[in-house]
Amino acid sequence: MTPLPASVHAGVVTGQAQVDLLNHAKENGYAIPAVNCVSSSGINACLEAAARNDSPVIIQFSSGGSQFYAGKGLDNTDFAAAIDGAISGAFHVRTLAKRYGVPVILHTDHCAKKLLPWIDGLLEASENYYQMNGEPLFSSHMIDLSEEPIEENLEICQDYLARFSKVGMLLEMELGITGGEEDGVNNEDVALEDLYSKPEEINQVYEALSPISHMYTVAAAFGNVHGVYSPGNVRLEPKILTRAQAYISEKLGDKAPADKKPVSFVFHGGSGSDVSDIQEAIGYGVIKMNIDTDTQWSYWEGIKIFEKKWHDYLQEQIGNPEGADKPNKKYYDPREALRAAETNTVNRLDQCFADLKCTNILGLGAAEEADNVLGPRRGGLPV
Repeated sequence: MTPLPASVHAGVVTGQAQVDLLNHAKENGYAIPAVNCVSSSGINACLEAAARNDSPVIIQFSSGGSQFYAGKGLDNTDFAAAIDGAISGAFHVRTLAKRYGVPVILHTDHCAKKLLPWIDGLLEASENYYQMNGEPLFSSHMIDLSEEPIEENLEICQDYLARFSKVGMLLEMELGITGGEEDGVNNEDVALEDLYSKPEEINQVYEALSPISHMYTVAAAFGNVHGVYSPGNVRLEPKILTRAQAYISEKLGDKAPADKKPVSFVFHGGSGSDVSDIQEAIGYGVIKMNIDTDTQWSYWEGIKIFEKKWHDYLQEQIGNPEGADKPNKKYYDPREALRAAETNTVNRLDQCFADLKCTNILGLGAAEEADNVLGPRRGGLPV
């Protein structure tokens, strides 16, 4: 594997550094895990996993996740809570990413047409941040207009890409529909043909966006489905991606890149997919894969395992198998269950990094175990 470009650094990467990192992924045959987060605890688990795997990571927020981050007690009229929640999460990532020593792409996930005011608020925040710091607050945003006519999809994406490019932000656009359900968007009953993008459509995207900026990626549909399903219920066709690369390269002729992969693709709905399909797609130019369902489960599973292990210590404030007068504070301290959730999620993310061939990228070696870790006041549990 070639060394990372000099522009790529620990902390949030934007502008050319982000482009260089994604190009490095494509050139070296790996994809970066993009994990949806709804809390500071989830963010910390992602950063810990990235450090442990000596690799970059993408941390992303959905509109619903952003609202939750702000607090469900806040009114969300005009997406105010979702805007502030995402901004709060962004500053959390910016504060800690350097301490974990890993490059992070700070991204937002699906934004349908009705959610565009949410992105407008975040874009304004990035433009203001750029004025003060010379880079945007966020690295990139996804605009998902896959349910709109392709002409409208491209026209709106062109407008946003032009604005993004002025401050060094990348646009992720979706073409075709990812099946299943996620964050309140239900595509479980879409027509089968809408789950598979055509090379001609992907070329339309390339021709519409490339003259504005090359800072964009395409979430093309090749049978992807959000959620996790029994084996055999999801039929991925990764070769759609290589056919599109070949189609566009042929049109470009001598101007085609040497690797014949003019498009950088994003893999949505990867939970439960065969590793062989995932790695085949990486070979065709996938540089990012979204992860949500699997880490939602791992986070909950960590709490479930913790509760089962310490069940008899979690029923009352005082009284457990060691005695009727024994206190249980160190068991029900919320840090204990949350840390169990984080640890289980880090372990699950280890598998994600391995599946995406995104390990030992930074050349720093795996992070050492943290020292001087403080637990609850009366002493932490071994979780």
